[in-house]
Amino acid sequence: MIPRYFIVAERDHEIQNPTSEEKLLLLGRRIRLGPDSRVLDIASGRGGPALLLAQAFGCRIDGVEIAPEFQAAAVEQAEARGLEHLVSFRRADASLEELEREEYDAALCLGASFVYGSLADTVEALAPSVRPGGHVVVGEPFWRHLPLPDDYEDRADPWTTLEGTVTIFETSGLPVVSLIASSEDDWDRYETLRWRACDEWLARNPDDPDARDIEVRHKRFKRTYLQHGREYLGWAIFIGWKPDGAP
Repeated sequence: MIPRYFIVAERDHEIQNPTSEEKLLLLGRRIRLGPDSRVLDIASGRGGPALLLAQAFGCRIDGVEIAPEFQAAAVEQAEARGLEHLVSFRRADASLEELEREEYDAALCLGASFVYGSLADTVEALAPSVRPGGHVVVGEPFWRHLPLPDDYEDRADPWTTLEGTVTIFETSGLPVVSLIASSEDDWDRYETLRWRACDEWLARNPDDPDARDIEVRHKRFKRTYLQHGREYLGWAIFIGWKPDGAP
């Protein structure tokens, strides 16, 4: 299960990544979604990207999410928007799911390659589920420039450079045909929504048994972002294409 911090911090996030509705719609166009498209969304969270893409392109999307709070929110939003006929969100650990081969036109994992252990493992896990000519799409952090400052608190995170991230995809046999990078505005929206949600929750729940852990994570993530993260950490949606004959 994911730490409770993320349930609290991402309370107000319709999109739980440092990107925007406009960029997700651009993603839909880049991978040529339409009413006949079928999409897999791993770690679908509160359902924001899936609901946006289904509504805009009429595609069918199967979401998989481990956190019950996120999965319930996604189901509720699908019902509220009348999209139950296009989207489904099942609660499961995606790393334990046996995915059907060549069932989807696109497989998405936005900001959650940790589900499978690494970016390379994620591409390897998702590629067989995609039809030839389809796409594997991963939202992934990368270092904008190196070396990192000595006092960067999260320097052990397993990211690489932009070029290195593309190389991981292509070593797995999927050429990266497009990427959609986050802006500082995207990052500021994503991070500061967390700040507000945490501060409000902590003020209202000082005696909660998880309050201390949530406060520590909140302060550390905020400090890291302000000191170095905004400058050094990038994020992009990487679009890999599965050519005919690929496994």
